[in-house]
Amino acid sequence: MQTTNGCPSHNGVSEEIASTSQQNGTCSTYHNGDLAEETSPVKAMTRTDQDIVRLIGQHLRGLGLNRTAEQLITESGCMLEHPAAAKFRSHIMDGDWVKAASDLEELKALVECPLGTLKMRFLLLEQKYLELLEDGQVLDALNCLRHELTPLKHNTERVHELSSYMMCTTAEDLRDMADWDGKGTDSRQKLVEKLQSFLPPSVMLPPRRLQTLLNQAVELQKDRCPYHNTKFDNNLDAVSLLLDHICSREEFPCTTTQVLNDHCDEVWFCCFSPDGHKLATGSKDGTLIIWDVDFVTNEVKHKRSFDNHSYGVSYIAWSPDSTFIIACGPDDCSELWLWNVDVRLLRVKMSQSQEDSLTSAAWHVDGKKFVTGGIRGQFYQCDLDGNVVYNWDGVRVKCMACQLDGKTVLAADTHHRVRGYVMEDSTDFPVIQEDHPVMSFTINERGRLALLNVATQGVHLWDLKDKCLVRKFQGVTQGFYTIYSCFGGLNQDFVASGSEDHKVYIWHIKREVPIAVLEGHLRTVNCVHWNPKVPSMLASASDDGTVRIWGPLDKQKLGTSNTDSGRSTPV
Repeated sequence: MQTTNGCPSHNGVSEEIASTSQQNGTCSTYHNGDLAEETSPVKAMTRTDQDIVRLIGQHLRGLGLNRTAEQLITESGCMLEHPAAAKFRSHIMDGDWVKAASDLEELKALVECPLGTLKMRFLLLEQKYLELLEDGQVLDALNCLRHELTPLKHNTERVHELSSYMMCTTAEDLRDMADWDGKGTDSRQKLVEKLQSFLPPSVMLPPRRLQTLLNQAVELQKDRCPYHNTKFDNNLDAVSLLLDHICSREEFPCTTTQVLNDHCDEVWFCCFSPDGHKLATGSKDGTLIIWDVDFVTNEVKHKRSFDNHSYGVSYIAWSPDSTFIIACGPDDCSELWLWNVDVRLLRVKMSQSQEDSLTSAAWHVDGKKFVTGGIRGQFYQCDLDGNVVYNWDGVRVKCMACQLDGKTVLAADTHHRVRGYVMEDSTDFPVIQEDHPVMSFTINERGRLALLNVATQGVHLWDLKDKCLVRKFQGVTQGFYTIYSCFGGLNQDFVASGSEDHKVYIWHIKREVPIAVLEGHLRTVNCVHWNPKVPSMLASASDDGTVRIWGPLDKQKLGTSNTDSGRSTPV
Protein backbone atom coordinates (compact mmCIF):
# COMPACT_ATOMS: atom_id res chain seq x y z
CA MET A 1 0.00 0.00 0.00
CA GLN A 2 1.50 3.29 -1.05
CA THR A 3 1.51 6.27 1.26
CA THR A 4 1.97 10.00 0.98
CA ASN A 5 3.87 11.48 3.92
CA GLY A 6 2.77 8.56 6.07
CA CYS A 7 -0.93 8.88 5.23
CA PRO A 8 -2.56 5.66 3.97
CA SER A 9 -3.61 5.82 0.33
CA HIS A 10 -7.30 5.50 -0.43
CA ASN A 11 -6.68 2.29 -2.36
CA GLY A 12 -9.68 3.01 -4.53
CA VAL A 13 -11.86 4.12 -1.62
CA SER A 14 -14.21 7.05 -2.22
CA GLU A 15 -12.58 10.41 -1.50
CA GLU A 16 -15.79 11.95 -0.23
CA ILE A 17 -14.64 11.63 3.39
CA ALA A 18 -11.16 13.11 3.23
CA SER A 19 -8.06 13.37 1.10
CA THR A 20 -4.68 14.89 1.41
CA SER A 21 -2.25 16.23 -1.12
CA GLN A 22 1.11 17.81 -0.98
CA GLN A 23 2.21 20.23 -3.63
CA ASN A 24 5.33 22.40 -3.50
CA GLY A 25 5.88 21.56 0.17
CA THR A 26 2.36 22.42 1.34
CA CYS A 27 -0.39 20.19 2.66
CA SER A 28 -3.99 20.92 1.79
CA THR A 29 -6.91 19.10 3.41
CA TYR A 30 -10.24 18.59 1.72
CA HIS A 31 -13.54 17.71 3.31
CA ASN A 32 -16.37 16.61 1.01
CA GLY A 33 -14.51 18.10 -1.91
CA ASP A 34 -14.16 21.60 -0.39
CA LEU A 35 -10.81 23.14 0.36
CA ALA A 36 -10.76 23.62 4.13
CA GLU A 37 -7.51 25.37 4.75
CA GLU A 38 -4.07 25.83 3.28
CA THR A 39 -1.21 25.79 5.71
CA SER A 40 2.40 26.80 5.69
CA PRO A 41 5.00 24.38 4.30
CA VAL A 42 5.13 21.12 6.23
CA LYS A 43 8.46 19.73 7.37
CA ALA A 44 9.14 16.26 6.03
CA MET A 45 8.51 13.77 8.82
CA THR A 46 10.06 10.41 9.58
CA ARG A 47 7.93 7.35 10.12
CA THR A 48 8.36 7.77 13.88
CA ASP A 49 7.21 11.40 13.71
CA GLN A 50 4.15 10.35 11.74
CA ASP A 51 3.30 7.66 14.30
CA ILE A 52 3.63 10.14 17.16
CA VAL A 53 1.35 12.62 15.41
CA ARG A 54 -1.27 9.93 14.90
CA LEU A 55 -1.06 8.86 18.54
CA ILE A 56 -1.44 12.45 19.74
CA GLY A 57 -4.34 13.01 17.40
CA GLN A 58 -6.11 9.89 18.64
CA HIS A 59 -5.59 10.97 22.25
CA LEU A 60 -6.94 14.46 21.55
CA ARG A 61 -10.06 13.01 20.01
CA GLY A 62 -10.47 10.75 23.01
CA LEU A 63 -10.44 13.86 25.20
CA GLY A 64 -13.10 15.47 23.02
CA LEU A 65 -10.67 18.06 21.61
CA ASN A 66 -11.83 17.46 18.07
CA ARG A 67 -11.02 20.92 16.72
CA THR A 68 -7.48 20.66 18.02
CA ALA A 69 -7.15 17.18 16.51
CA GLU A 70 -8.38 18.46 13.14
CA GLN A 71 -5.86 21.29 13.27
CA LEU A 72 -3.11 18.75 13.95
CA ILE A 73 -4.24 16.65 11.00
CA THR A 74 -4.41 19.69 8.76
CA GLU A 75 -1.00 21.06 9.68
CA SER A 76 0.85 17.74 9.68
CA GLY A 77 -0.77 16.22 6.61
CA CYS A 78 -1.11 12.91 8.49
CA MET A 79 -4.44 11.17 8.67
CA LEU A 80 -5.25 9.32 11.88
CA GLU A 81 -6.68 6.33 10.04
CA HIS A 82 -7.64 5.12 6.60
CA PRO A 83 -10.60 7.07 5.14
CA ALA A 84 -12.61 3.85 4.82
CA ALA A 85 -11.84 3.04 8.45
CA ALA A 86 -12.98 6.53 9.48
CA LYS A 87 -16.28 5.99 7.68
CA PHE A 88 -16.59 2.54 9.20
CA ARG A 89 -16.09 3.86 12.73
CA SER A 90 -18.51 6.75 12.17
CA HIS A 91 -21.31 4.58 10.80
CA ILE A 92 -20.94 2.06 13.66
CA MET A 93 -21.11 4.80 16.27
CA ASP A 94 -24.23 6.15 14.51
CA GLY A 95 -25.80 2.69 14.40
CA ASP A 96 -26.10 2.77 10.61
CA TRP A 97 -25.61 -0.93 10.01
CA VAL A 98 -26.34 -0.87 6.28
CA LYS A 99 -23.58 1.66 5.61
CA ALA A 100 -21.25 -0.08 8.06
CA ALA A 101 -21.71 -3.31 6.10
CA SER A 102 -20.90 -1.45 2.89
CA ASP A 103 -17.77 0.04 4.52
CA LEU A 104 -16.67 -3.44 5.51
CA GLU A 105 -16.77 -4.51 1.87
CA GLU A 106 -14.44 -1.62 1.02
CA LEU A 107 -12.07 -2.66 3.84
CA LYS A 108 -12.08 -6.33 2.84
CA ALA A 109 -8.79 -6.09 0.97
CA LEU A 110 -7.08 -4.63 4.05
CA VAL A 111 -8.17 -7.34 6.49
CA GLU A 112 -5.13 -9.47 7.29
CA CYS A 113 -6.81 -12.61 8.67
CA PRO A 114 -8.36 -14.87 5.99
CA LEU A 115 -11.53 -15.33 8.07
CA GLY A 116 -11.36 -11.82 9.43
CA THR A 117 -14.04 -10.31 7.22
CA LEU A 118 -16.47 -13.09 8.14
CA LYS A 119 -15.84 -12.60 11.85
CA MET A 120 -16.20 -8.83 11.53
CA ARG A 121 -19.50 -9.19 9.70
CA PHE A 122 -20.74 -11.54 12.42
CA LEU A 123 -19.86 -9.02 15.15
CA LEU A 124 -21.64 -6.23 13.27
CA LEU A 125 -24.80 -8.28 12.84
CA GLU A 126 -24.68 -9.43 16.46
CA GLN A 127 -24.74 -5.80 17.63
CA LYS A 128 -27.51 -5.00 15.16
CA TYR A 129 -29.58 -7.94 16.39
CA LEU A 130 -29.19 -7.03 20.05
CA GLU A 131 -30.14 -3.40 19.44
CA LEU A 132 -33.24 -4.43 17.50
CA LEU A 133 -34.27 -6.69 20.37
CA GLU A 134 -33.72 -3.93 22.93
CA ASP A 135 -35.86 -1.56 20.84
CA GLY A 136 -38.68 -4.12 20.81
CA GLN A 137 -38.39 -4.74 17.05
CA VAL A 138 -38.70 -8.50 17.47
CA LEU A 139 -39.66 -9.30 13.87
CA ASP A 140 -36.73 -7.30 12.48
CA ALA A 141 -34.43 -8.98 14.97
CA LEU A 142 -35.74 -12.41 13.96
CA ASN A 143 -35.19 -11.53 10.31
CA CYS A 144 -31.62 -10.49 11.10
CA LEU A 145 -31.03 -13.75 12.93
CA ARG A 146 -32.53 -16.01 10.24
CA HIS A 147 -31.50 -14.27 7.04
CA GLU A 148 -28.24 -12.52 7.96
CA LEU A 149 -26.51 -14.20 10.91
CA THR A 150 -27.44 -17.83 10.31
CA PRO A 151 -26.42 -17.92 6.60
CA LEU A 152 -22.87 -16.90 7.62
CA LYS A 153 -22.47 -20.43 9.09
CA HIS A 154 -20.09 -19.03 11.68
CA ASN A 155 -20.11 -19.68 15.44
CA THR A 156 -23.34 -21.69 15.40
CA GLU A 157 -23.24 -22.08 19.16
CA ARG A 158 -23.30 -18.32 19.59
CA VAL A 159 -26.20 -18.03 17.14
CA HIS A 160 -28.23 -20.46 19.25
CA GLU A 161 -27.36 -18.42 22.32
CA LEU A 162 -28.48 -15.23 20.59
CA SER A 163 -31.78 -16.84 19.64
CA SER A 164 -32.48 -17.59 23.31
CA TYR A 165 -32.45 -13.85 24.03
CA MET A 166 -35.81 -13.65 22.25
CA MET A 167 -37.32 -14.89 25.49
CA CYS A 168 -36.30 -11.73 27.37
CA THR A 169 -39.33 -9.65 28.27
CA THR A 170 -37.55 -6.41 29.14
CA ALA A 171 -34.48 -4.51 28.01
CA GLU A 172 -32.96 -5.02 31.48
CA ASP A 173 -33.38 -8.78 31.20
CA LEU A 174 -31.70 -8.71 27.79
CA ARG A 175 -28.71 -6.75 29.06
CA ASP A 176 -28.30 -9.05 32.05
CA MET A 177 -28.68 -12.25 30.09
CA ALA A 178 -26.37 -11.14 27.27
CA ASP A 179 -23.89 -9.42 29.63
CA TRP A 180 -24.17 -6.44 27.31
CA ASP A 181 -24.06 -2.70 27.94
CA GLY A 182 -27.13 -2.00 25.84
CA LYS A 183 -27.65 0.17 22.80
CA GLY A 184 -25.48 3.25 22.87
CA THR A 185 -21.98 4.69 22.78
CA ASP A 186 -20.37 2.26 25.22
CA SER A 187 -21.33 -0.98 23.51
CA ARG A 188 -20.64 0.43 20.05
CA GLN A 189 -17.20 1.63 21.13
CA LYS A 190 -16.43 -1.85 22.44
CA LEU A 191 -17.56 -3.24 19.09
CA VAL A 192 -15.18 -0.87 17.26
CA GLU A 193 -12.33 -2.06 19.48
CA LYS A 194 -13.11 -5.70 18.66
CA LEU A 195 -13.26 -4.96 14.95
CA GLN A 196 -10.02 -2.97 15.05
CA SER A 197 -8.11 -6.11 16.03
CA PHE A 198 -8.70 -7.49 12.52
CA LEU A 199 -7.20 -4.44 10.82
CA PRO A 200 -3.55 -3.35 10.67
CA PRO A 201 -2.71 -0.25 12.78
CA SER A 202 -1.88 1.68 9.61
CA VAL A 203 -5.57 1.42 8.74
CA MET A 204 -7.16 1.85 12.17
CA LEU A 205 -5.23 2.65 15.34
CA PRO A 206 -5.68 0.32 18.32
CA PRO A 207 -7.84 1.97 21.01
CA ARG A 208 -6.10 4.25 23.51
CA ARG A 209 -2.76 3.41 21.98
CA LEU A 210 -0.87 6.29 23.60
CA GLN A 211 -2.08 5.33 27.09
CA THR A 212 -1.08 1.74 26.42
CA LEU A 213 2.46 2.74 25.46
CA LEU A 214 2.81 5.03 28.47
CA ASN A 215 1.58 2.29 30.81
CA GLN A 216 4.12 -0.09 29.32
CA ALA A 217 6.88 2.48 29.84
CA VAL A 218 5.94 2.98 33.50
CA GLU A 219 5.73 -0.79 34.08
CA LEU A 220 9.18 -1.23 32.53
CA GLN A 221 10.62 1.47 34.77
CA LYS A 222 9.05 -0.17 37.83
CA ASP A 223 10.45 -3.52 36.72
CA ARG A 224 13.95 -2.06 36.44
CA CYS A 225 13.75 -0.22 39.77
CA PRO A 226 15.70 -2.39 42.26
CA TYR A 227 13.83 -1.02 45.30
CA HIS A 228 10.27 -0.84 43.96
CA ASN A 229 8.27 -2.10 46.92
CA THR A 230 5.30 0.25 47.15
CA LYS A 231 1.76 -0.38 45.98
CA PHE A 232 -0.03 2.17 43.86
CA ASP A 233 -2.94 2.05 41.45
CA ASN A 234 -2.21 0.64 38.03
CA ASN A 235 -3.07 3.83 36.21
CA LEU A 236 -1.09 6.76 34.90
CA ASP A 237 -2.72 9.20 37.32
CA ALA A 238 -0.68 7.63 40.13
CA VAL A 239 2.67 8.61 38.62
CA SER A 240 4.26 11.61 36.97
CA LEU A 241 5.08 11.21 33.30
CA LEU A 242 7.51 14.10 33.54
CA LEU A 243 10.10 12.08 35.48
CA ASP A 244 11.41 8.53 35.33
CA HIS A 245 10.08 6.28 38.08
CA ILE A 246 12.64 5.51 40.79
CA CYS A 247 12.23 4.37 44.39
CA SER A 248 14.56 5.65 47.06
CA ARG A 249 16.67 3.19 49.03
CA GLU A 250 15.37 4.91 52.16
CA GLU A 251 11.89 3.54 51.38
CA PHE A 252 13.20 -0.05 51.49
CA PRO A 253 13.42 -2.10 54.72
CA CYS A 254 17.13 -1.53 55.32
CA THR A 255 17.00 0.02 58.80
CA THR A 256 16.52 -1.64 62.19
CA THR A 257 13.31 -0.24 63.65
CA GLN A 258 13.20 -2.60 66.67
CA VAL A 259 15.40 -5.08 68.47
CA LEU A 260 13.47 -7.75 70.41
CA ASN A 261 15.42 -9.03 73.42
CA ASP A 262 12.83 -11.24 75.18
CA HIS A 263 14.61 -14.52 74.40
CA CYS A 264 17.53 -15.48 76.63
CA ASP A 265 19.39 -17.74 74.21
CA GLU A 266 19.94 -18.28 70.49
CA VAL A 267 16.87 -17.48 68.36
CA TRP A 268 16.50 -20.20 65.75
CA PHE A 269 13.39 -19.23 63.85
CA CYS A 270 10.98 -16.37 63.10
CA CYS A 271 7.83 -16.35 61.02
CA PHE A 272 4.97 -13.90 60.40
CA SER A 273 1.43 -15.28 60.34
CA PRO A 274 -0.31 -15.43 56.95
CA ASP A 275 -2.55 -12.50 57.90
CA GLY A 276 0.53 -10.47 58.86
CA HIS A 277 -0.87 -9.49 62.28
CA LYS A 278 1.40 -11.74 64.33
CA LEU A 279 5.06 -12.72 64.49
CA ALA A 280 6.25 -15.98 66.05
CA THR A 281 9.82 -16.52 67.25
CA GLY A 282 11.39 -19.72 68.56
CA SER A 283 14.54 -20.10 70.61
CA LYS A 284 17.01 -22.53 72.08
CA ASP A 285 15.71 -21.34 75.47
CA GLY A 286 12.56 -23.45 74.94
CA THR A 287 10.11 -20.59 74.41
CA LEU A 288 7.82 -19.79 71.55
CA ILE A 289 6.87 -16.10 71.65
CA ILE A 290 3.94 -14.56 69.79
CA TRP A 291 4.14 -10.87 68.96
CA ASP A 292 1.39 -8.52 67.78
CA VAL A 293 2.10 -6.41 64.69
CA ASP A 294 0.68 -2.88 64.56
CA PHE A 295 -0.09 -2.10 60.91
CA VAL A 296 -0.17 1.64 61.61
CA THR A 297 3.22 2.08 63.28
CA ASN A 298 4.75 -1.22 62.08
CA GLU A 299 5.73 -1.80 65.71
CA VAL A 300 5.89 -5.28 67.19
CA LYS A 301 4.67 -5.92 70.77
CA HIS A 302 4.92 -8.99 73.00
CA LYS A 303 1.60 -10.86 73.09
CA ARG A 304 2.24 -14.14 74.91
CA SER A 305 4.81 -16.87 75.44
CA PHE A 306 4.51 -20.65 75.18
CA ASP A 307 7.13 -22.29 77.38
CA ASN A 308 8.53 -25.70 78.27
CA HIS A 309 9.60 -26.86 74.81
CA SER A 310 12.34 -28.93 76.37
CA TYR A 311 14.47 -29.27 73.24
CA GLY A 312 14.06 -25.70 72.10
CA VAL A 313 12.01 -24.36 69.15
CA SER A 314 13.89 -24.59 65.86
CA TYR A 315 11.00 -24.54 63.38
CA ILE A 316 7.56 -22.87 63.27
CA ALA A 317 4.64 -23.35 60.88
CA TRP A 318 1.47 -21.22 60.92
CA SER A 319 -1.86 -22.62 59.78
CA PRO A 320 -3.34 -20.85 56.71
CA ASP A 321 -5.97 -19.08 58.85
CA SER A 322 -3.33 -17.85 61.37
CA THR A 323 -5.12 -19.67 64.23
CA PHE A 324 -2.82 -22.61 64.92
CA ILE A 325 0.92 -22.86 65.09
CA ILE A 326 3.23 -25.88 65.03
CA ALA A 327 6.49 -25.78 66.97
CA CYS A 328 9.24 -28.31 66.20
CA GLY A 329 12.57 -28.91 67.89
CA PRO A 330 16.11 -29.78 66.72
CA ASP A 331 17.29 -33.14 65.37
CA ASP A 332 17.05 -35.03 68.67
CA CYS A 333 13.48 -33.87 69.35
CA SER A 334 10.73 -36.49 69.00
CA GLU A 335 7.91 -34.13 69.96
CA LEU A 336 5.74 -31.66 68.08
CA TRP A 337 3.53 -29.01 69.70
CA LEU A 338 0.33 -27.76 68.07
CA TRP A 339 -0.96 -24.58 69.75
CA ASN A 340 -4.14 -22.57 69.34
CA VAL A 341 -2.59 -19.13 69.44
CA ASP A 342 -5.72 -17.06 70.10
CA VAL A 343 -6.86 -18.96 73.20
CA ARG A 344 -3.38 -20.06 74.34
CA LEU A 345 -4.41 -23.71 74.24
CA LEU A 346 -2.18 -26.69 73.54
CA ARG A 347 -4.25 -28.57 70.96
CA VAL A 348 -1.94 -31.57 70.87
CA LYS A 349 1.54 -32.64 71.88
CA MET A 350 2.47 -35.26 69.34
CA SER A 351 5.08 -37.96 69.90
CA GLN A 352 4.86 -41.28 68.08
CA SER A 353 8.09 -42.69 69.41
CA GLN A 354 11.10 -41.57 71.40
CA GLU A 355 13.19 -42.62 68.39
CA ASP A 356 11.44 -40.13 66.11
CA SER A 357 12.85 -36.87 64.92
CA LEU A 358 10.16 -34.27 64.14
CA THR A 359 12.07 -31.20 63.02
CA SER A 360 9.97 -29.75 60.22
CA ALA A 361 6.29 -29.31 59.37
CA ALA A 362 4.01 -27.81 56.74
CA TRP A 363 0.26 -27.18 56.47
CA HIS A 364 -1.96 -28.23 53.60
CA VAL A 365 -3.93 -25.34 52.10
CA ASP A 366 -7.20 -26.44 53.71
CA GLY A 367 -5.70 -26.03 57.20
CA LYS A 368 -7.21 -29.36 58.28
CA LYS A 369 -4.08 -31.48 58.05
CA PHE A 370 -0.33 -31.10 58.15
CA VAL A 371 2.82 -33.06 57.39
CA THR A 372 5.85 -33.47 59.62
CA GLY A 373 9.09 -35.43 59.66
CA GLY A 374 12.79 -35.49 60.36
CA ILE A 375 16.17 -36.89 59.37
CA ARG A 376 15.69 -40.21 61.20
CA GLY A 377 13.24 -41.37 58.55
CA GLN A 378 9.87 -40.18 59.87
CA PHE A 379 7.42 -38.67 57.37
CA TYR A 380 3.81 -38.36 58.56
CA GLN A 381 0.59 -36.72 57.40
CA CYS A 382 -1.61 -35.89 60.39
CA ASP A 383 -4.97 -34.38 61.29
CA LEU A 384 -5.46 -31.55 63.81
CA ASP A 385 -5.56 -34.04 66.69
CA GLY A 386 -2.13 -35.39 65.82
CA ASN A 387 -3.43 -38.67 64.41
CA VAL A 388 -1.24 -40.10 61.67
CA VAL A 389 -3.35 -40.41 58.53
CA TYR A 390 -0.55 -41.45 56.16
CA ASN A 391 2.98 -42.62 56.83
CA TRP A 392 5.80 -42.72 54.29
CA ASP A 393 8.69 -44.82 55.54
CA GLY A 394 12.33 -44.24 54.83
CA VAL A 395 12.42 -40.55 53.88
CA ARG A 396 15.00 -38.60 55.86
CA VAL A 397 13.26 -35.22 55.77
CA LYS A 398 15.22 -31.99 56.27
CA CYS A 399 12.55 -29.51 55.21
CA MET A 400 9.11 -29.61 53.57
CA ALA A 401 6.37 -27.54 51.94
CA CYS A 402 2.84 -28.24 50.66
CA GLN A 403 1.72 -27.33 47.16
CA LEU A 404 -1.51 -25.51 46.32
CA ASP A 405 -3.21 -28.62 44.89
CA GLY A 406 -3.87 -29.81 48.46
CA LYS A 407 -2.16 -33.15 47.81
CA THR A 408 1.48 -32.76 46.82
CA VAL A 409 4.14 -32.43 49.50
CA LEU A 410 7.66 -31.34 48.59
CA ALA A 411 10.39 -32.65 50.87
CA ALA A 412 14.14 -32.11 50.91
CA ASP A 413 16.06 -35.17 52.05
CA THR A 414 19.62 -36.22 52.82
CA HIS A 415 20.32 -37.09 49.17
CA HIS A 416 20.77 -33.43 48.13
CA ARG A 417 17.37 -33.33 46.47
CA VAL A 418 13.74 -32.25 46.70
CA ARG A 419 11.06 -34.76 45.73
CA GLY A 420 7.31 -34.57 45.41
CA TYR A 421 5.05 -36.94 47.36
CA VAL A 422 1.33 -37.65 47.08
CA MET A 423 0.63 -39.75 50.12
CA GLU A 424 -2.96 -40.61 49.20
CA ASP A 425 -1.72 -42.25 45.99
CA SER A 426 1.60 -43.52 47.38
CA THR A 427 3.40 -41.86 44.48
CA ASP A 428 6.53 -39.76 44.40
CA PHE A 429 8.56 -38.02 41.71
CA PRO A 430 11.82 -36.05 41.33
CA VAL A 431 11.73 -32.25 41.39
CA ILE A 432 15.17 -30.81 42.23
CA GLN A 433 18.63 -32.37 42.38
CA GLU A 434 21.55 -30.43 43.85
CA ASP A 435 25.20 -31.44 44.15
CA HIS A 436 25.43 -30.43 47.81
CA PRO A 437 23.19 -30.83 50.89
CA VAL A 438 19.94 -28.87 50.84
CA MET A 439 19.81 -27.28 54.30
CA SER A 440 16.34 -25.72 53.88
CA PHE A 441 13.93 -24.51 51.23
CA THR A 442 10.73 -22.54 50.82
CA ILE A 443 8.30 -21.97 47.95
CA ASN A 444 6.62 -18.77 46.83
CA GLU A 445 2.90 -18.15 47.29
CA ARG A 446 2.07 -19.30 43.76
CA GLY A 447 3.93 -22.56 44.23
CA ARG A 448 6.03 -22.04 41.10
CA LEU A 449 9.44 -21.04 42.53
CA ALA A 450 11.57 -22.62 45.26
CA LEU A 451 14.34 -20.98 47.24
CA LEU A 452 17.05 -23.35 48.49
CA ASN A 453 19.82 -22.76 51.00
CA VAL A 454 22.52 -25.16 49.82
CA ALA A 455 25.50 -26.07 52.00
CA THR A 456 28.74 -24.29 50.94
CA GLN A 457 26.93 -22.89 47.88
CA GLY A 458 24.50 -20.24 49.11
CA VAL A 459 20.97 -19.47 47.95
CA HIS A 460 19.59 -21.00 44.75
CA LEU A 461 16.34 -20.17 42.94
CA TRP A 462 14.58 -23.03 41.14
CA ASP A 463 11.59 -23.17 38.82
CA LEU A 464 9.47 -26.07 40.04
CA LYS A 465 7.42 -26.40 36.87
CA ASP A 466 10.35 -26.49 34.47
CA LYS A 467 12.58 -28.18 37.06
CA CYS A 468 15.51 -25.94 36.28
CA LEU A 469 17.93 -23.77 38.24
CA VAL A 470 17.05 -20.14 37.54
CA ARG A 471 19.58 -18.18 39.57
CA LYS A 472 22.41 -18.43 42.10
CA PHE A 473 22.38 -15.44 44.43
CA GLN A 474 25.75 -14.04 45.37
CA GLY A 475 27.24 -12.77 48.62
CA VAL A 476 25.75 -14.90 51.39
CA THR A 477 27.97 -17.09 53.57
CA GLN A 478 26.37 -20.54 53.84
CA GLY A 479 28.26 -23.41 55.41
CA PHE A 480 26.57 -26.33 57.14
CA TYR A 481 24.31 -24.36 59.48
CA THR A 482 20.58 -24.54 58.78
CA ILE A 483 19.64 -21.07 57.53
CA TYR A 484 16.17 -20.16 56.30
CA SER A 485 15.57 -17.70 53.47
CA CYS A 486 12.30 -16.27 52.16
CA PHE A 487 10.42 -14.59 49.35
CA GLY A 488 8.82 -11.26 50.15
CA GLY A 489 8.09 -7.65 49.42
CA LEU A 490 5.62 -6.36 46.86
CA ASN A 491 4.46 -9.25 44.64
CA GLN A 492 7.22 -11.33 46.27
CA ASP A 493 9.74 -9.62 44.00
CA PHE A 494 12.51 -9.95 46.55
CA VAL A 495 14.53 -12.67 48.23
CA ALA A 496 16.16 -12.42 51.67
CA SER A 497 18.42 -14.77 53.58
CA GLY A 498 20.40 -14.95 56.79
CA SER A 499 24.09 -15.67 56.70
CA GLU A 500 26.90 -17.06 58.80
CA ASP A 501 28.74 -13.72 58.49
CA HIS A 502 26.11 -12.15 60.83
CA LYS A 503 24.35 -10.23 58.04
CA VAL A 504 21.03 -10.27 56.20
CA TYR A 505 21.20 -10.30 52.41
CA ILE A 506 18.44 -9.04 50.13
CA TRP A 507 18.25 -9.53 46.37
CA HIS A 508 15.77 -8.54 43.71
CA ILE A 509 14.46 -11.82 42.36
CA LYS A 510 15.81 -10.96 38.88
CA ARG A 511 19.32 -10.00 40.07
CA GLU A 512 22.11 -12.18 41.38
CA VAL A 513 23.95 -9.41 43.19
CA PRO A 514 22.42 -8.25 46.51
CA ILE A 515 20.68 -4.87 46.51
CA ALA A 516 21.11 -4.53 50.29
CA VAL A 517 23.25 -6.09 53.01
CA LEU A 518 21.87 -5.45 56.50
CA GLU A 519 24.26 -5.25 59.44
CA GLY A 520 23.50 -5.24 63.14
CA HIS A 521 23.45 -8.84 64.38
CA LEU A 522 26.52 -10.06 66.22
CA ARG A 523 26.31 -13.76 65.36
CA THR A 524 24.90 -16.04 62.65
CA VAL A 525 21.51 -14.99 61.30
CA ASN A 526 19.48 -18.21 61.28
CA CYS A 527 16.21 -17.10 59.73
CA VAL A 528 14.59 -14.17 57.98
CA HIS A 529 10.93 -13.69 57.13
CA TRP A 530 9.03 -10.98 55.29
CA ASN A 531 5.63 -9.84 56.52
CA PRO A 532 3.23 -11.10 53.80
CA LYS A 533 0.91 -8.10 54.29
CA VAL A 534 3.46 -5.34 54.94
CA PRO A 535 6.00 -5.22 52.10
CA SER A 536 8.22 -2.86 54.09
CA MET A 537 8.62 -5.13 57.17
CA LEU A 538 11.25 -7.84 57.55
CA ALA A 539 12.26 -9.87 60.62
CA SER A 540 15.53 -11.67 61.30
CA ALA A 541 16.51 -14.10 64.07
CA SER A 542 20.08 -14.66 65.24
CA ASP A 543 22.30 -16.69 67.51
CA ASP A 544 23.01 -13.42 69.32
CA GLY A 545 19.67 -13.92 71.10
CA THR A 546 17.83 -11.08 69.34
CA VAL A 547 15.17 -10.62 66.71
CA ARG A 548 15.48 -7.53 64.55
CA ILE A 549 12.63 -5.81 62.75
CA TRP A 550 13.73 -4.00 59.61
CA GLY A 551 11.82 -1.20 57.89
CA PRO A 552 12.28 1.98 55.85
CA LEU A 553 14.43 4.76 57.26
CA ASP A 554 11.43 7.01 57.95
CA LYS A 555 9.90 4.33 60.23
CA GLN A 556 12.76 4.98 62.65
CA LYS A 557 11.31 8.45 63.14
CA LEU A 558 8.11 6.98 64.57
CA GLY A 559 9.74 6.70 67.97
CA THR A 560 9.66 2.89 68.24
CA SER A 561 11.50 1.47 71.20
CA ASN A 562 14.56 -0.73 71.41
CA THR A 563 16.22 0.55 68.25
CA ASP A 564 19.95 0.70 67.75
CA SER A 565 22.41 1.34 65.00
CA GLY A 566 21.38 -1.45 62.65
CA ARG A 567 22.04 -0.32 59.11
CA SER A 568 22.49 -1.49 55.55
CA THR A 569 25.74 -1.59 53.67
CA PRO A 570 25.77 -0.02 50.19
CA VAL A 571 26.20 -2.64 47.49
